[in-house]
Formats: sequence, structure tokens, C-alpha cells
Amino acid sequence: MTARPRPFPPRPHRDDLRIAVCGLLGGLLVWALGLRNNGPIVDLPDWLILLALAAMSGAELLRRSAPRTALATATAALALDVCTGGLIITIVMFTDVVYAAVLYGSPATARRLPVLTVLLTVAATVVPVAVLRDPRALLLGIGVGVITAAPAFTGVIIREHRDAARAARLEAEQTALLAEMDRTQAVVAERARMARELHDMVANHLSAIAIHATAAQSIDDPAATREALGVIRENSVQGLAEMRRLIGLLRDAKDSGATAEAQATPTLGGLDALLRQARANGASSGLTFTLQDDRRADRQNDRQDTRADGGAARLPAPVELAAYRIVQESLTNALKHAAPGEVTVRIAYAPGGPLTVSVTSPFGDRPGPRAPGSGAGLVGMRERIALLGGAFEAGPENAGDRKTWRVRATLPVREEEEER
Repeated sequence: MTARPRPFPPRPHRDDLRIAVCGLLGGLLVWALGLRNNGPIVDLPDWLILLALAAMSGAELLRRSAPRTALATATAALALDVCTGGLIITIVMFTDVVYAAVLYGSPATARRLPVLTVLLTVAATVVPVAVLRDPRALLLGIGVGVITAAPAFTGVIIREHRDAARAARLEAEQTALLAEMDRTQAVVAERARMARELHDMVANHLSAIAIHATAAQSIDDPAATREALGVIRENSVQGLAEMRRLIGLLRDAKDSGATAEAQATPTLGGLDALLRQARANGASSGLTFTLQDDRRADRQNDRQDTRADGGAARLPAPVELAAYRIVQESLTNALKHAAPGEVTVRIAYAPGGPLTVSVTSPFGDRPGPRAPGSGAGLVGMRERIALLGGAFEAGPENAGDRKTWRVRATLPVREEEEER
């Protein structure tokens, strides 16, 4: 878009128009009553005083839209007014033009004009006193200061207040915008977290249900069908329980958030139960599941963050939750896609180092039903690891004469978090 050219002469503001009209009418009234400031300094026609008044009123029209032009016009009109005897209304309008030039003019004008008025006031004080040798000449400097320096510095004060108010308003708008952006990001992050939790809690059960439902439909064996239906019922009940727990957390976050969260957050201690469930769900797929827990509890000075029974050390809750969910999602993916064989889960940790989670499963086609995948599980795992500042990799690997799918996550454990 091209900018529209500014009209010339600029259109006056409605307040400036009111000031100019009132000043012109007031000046005409004073002139009609014969009220003059002094006698004419130079023998000039009497109508020139009205010309000065009209020029000063015209300058008032431009006080806001073209302050420098208005000041130049007002200065010439004041000089003509003084030479012809002068009207008090013309002088009053001149002070308003000086004030407006500082208030509405450019920053350079606002800086320089007060300095010029001070210099003019000093000159109007020193020169007459030096020439006339009469203390009464000081009155001339005072008069010049009243009509020049006083309105100029008043404009400076008002301009500073206006700029401060504008800056405060802009800062408030920026703060509100940043707050809205933070709120939006918080909502997006919370939605992503809820989506990860919902997927991790329910996808395992739904995958098992889908696999065994397909098997029950395709295998004409009453015993196998009953077994599949039993697995379907067990996973349905567990999935509903997980959903109720998640919904309860969302509804009761304000009342029992900390307690419920602690009760509902899984830890690495629940891996045994998780693998037992995976063995039950994957029995018909030819999959076996093995857990290798290589965590070490031999910490220095027997710190209190080891289990009372001398087992594996307790890690920060976010780290254990992320590790648990990674194992859970990896087992779910194995149930969906892995070929018959052994699925190995390995947990490794040494004091001062990161927690390593590795899940390997046979890679390849398998007979029988398979549940479809959307790729959301890998995305969720990457997001979990990224939030903790860890590393994540997943993909096929060659292990001797067979090919495996390997998921590996490295979760940093901060020392200050371990000591809690």
C-alpha cells in the first residue's frame, strides 16, 4: 500500500480552529475598544495591527499540524504587532504557539527551542540594561521571558509527562501481550502433556484389545477365543481405570492435586507388573519379555535416596515417569509390530551418571493380526526426553544374523535432584 500524501496546507485540528476563531474575535473586540499595549514604535498604517492579528490566528490553525511553520508565522506577526502598538490577544496567542511548538514539534525542536528562548531572555535583559543604564530596563527581559521561555518550558514539562504516559501504556500493552503469549504456550504445553499421558495410559490396552479381538475373529478355536476374550476384558477394565484416574486428576487438580499426582505417577518399581501384563497380551503373538535392571545402589556414604531393602536407588519422579512411559510405549509398539521372538528391556544407572533405558524387539513381518500405528508414540517419547534434556534414538539395527528394532533413551539425573 502506498501512503496517502499529506494535504497542504495541513487540515487544522478542531481545537486549533476553535482557538484561532476565539483569538481572532477577541482581538477584534479589543481593537474595537481601542485597548492597545503601547503606542506604535514605527509610523505604520493602523490596519497592519489587524493583519498581525489575522496572521497570528492563522498560525494558531497550524499549531498542531505544522508547529514550525506556525512558530515562524507567529514570530513575524508578533514583530509587526509590537511595531504597530500591539494587542494583548496577539501576544497571548503567541505564547500558545510557542507552547505548541515544543509540545507537538519534532524532538529536535523540543530540545532547541527552550534553549533559544533562554538566550533570547538573557539578551533582552542584559542589552537594554547595558545601553539604557536604567534598572527599569529589566522589565523588558522579564516580559520576553514570560512570553517565550515560560511557555516553552511548560511545553517541555507537558511533553515529558505525555511521553512517559505513552511509554507506560506501551509497556502495559506489551506486558499484556507477553502474558497472553505465555498463557497460550502454557495451554499448548498442557494439551501436549495431556495427549502424551492419555496415549501412554490407554494405547497399550487398546492395542492388546485390537490384537486379541482380531485373533478371536480369525481363529476357530473355542479355547483360544475364550482366552482372547479374557485378555480383552482385562485390558478393557484396566484401560477404564486408567481413564478414570486421569479424569479424576484433571477434575480434582486444585483439591487433591499433589496427593493424587503422587499416587497416580508410575515409577520404575512398576516395571515388573508392566512386563507381566505384556507377557499376557503377547502370548498369542509369539513374544517373550525379559527385564534386565542394572541399576546400582552402592552410593557414597549410604545416602537416604536408596531403598531400605538395598535395592535400586530412587531417582527423581520426572525421570522415573519418563523412563516408565518409554518402556510402556516400546512394549506397546512391540505388541503391534514386532516379529515373534524376545523383547528385552534394560535399565542401567550408576551414581553420577545418566539413566539409560533400552528396549530391543525382533524386527520383521509376523503372522497373525497386527494393530495399526499412527507414529504418535515415537513423537511422545521424543517430547518427554527433550523436556528433560536427554537423548533419544529409535530404529532398526543388525544384531548378528537377525534384525532388531531398538529404542534407546538417555535421561540426565541432576545431583541436587538425587539428594532430595
